[in-house]
Amino acid sequence: MTRNTYTDINLNEARQLLEQPDAVLVDVRETWEFEEFNEGGINIPLAEIRERRADLVPYKSIIVICTNGVRSKVAAVDYCRVPEWLDKRIFHVHGGIIESE
Repeated sequence: MTRNTYTDINLNEARQLLEQPDAVLVDVRETWEFEEFNEGGINIPLAEIRERRADLVPYKSIIVICTNGVRSKVAAVDYCRVPEWLDKRIFHVHGGIIESE
């Protein structure tokens, strides 16, 4: 079975990728965390990533982020397992939001 892989990037690289119209930033933190502070994008809490995959179908590049990179890594691995997404580029913001502070 062929599986996609993700690429670790830093927050500055994520911001550059987001200049492309087919890229989306997915913040997998809880809603209250996203409302408190975010880097933009859309909020899909980690517990909802499978139910909300349809939200990401239009995008070719999916960049996942969280506070420190742990939850977003779980999401990146999960997104890489979607057989229909072999053509998508999956990115993980290593170190998360706190790395940028």
